[in-house]
Amino acid sequence: MDKVELRKLQGFLRKAFGNEGIRVTPDKRNPDDADVHFGERKIGTIIVDDEDGDRSFAFAMGLPVERPVLQDYLRRLFENDRLKIVPRPKKTDSVELNAGEDFLGVISADDPKGKSFTLQIAILDFDLEEF
Repeated sequence: MDKVELRKLQGFLRKAFGNEGIRVTPDKRNPDDADVHFGERKIGTIIVDDEDGDRSFAFAMGLPVERPVLQDYLRRLFENDRLKIVPRPKKTDSVELNAGEDFLGVISADDPKGKSFTLQIAILDFDLEEF
């Protein structure tokens, strides 16, 4: 990932989560990937997907909380009351994360007991055009 893509991804995530404290930096181990930080803490990773000639990105963030507190955890973390958990039609193993009415990504259980979750957001090249 080059500096322009890192800046655009950072702008996208700042807007999506409604918080300017998000930083995107190159992954020191793999220059094609990026680390996502909030304050001093690394909160996730971004992986590049160049399959089929289209460039896209996959953001993944571990959520170390149980289902009943997911929404509160994310709202407190990003200081954004617009973040909202929404049930998925016909799915019981995952929920959607929205910012207001805008879909952001899918939160899936990491284990059958639902003790931890992972947020996944697909970021397409056209999602970055305004940044």
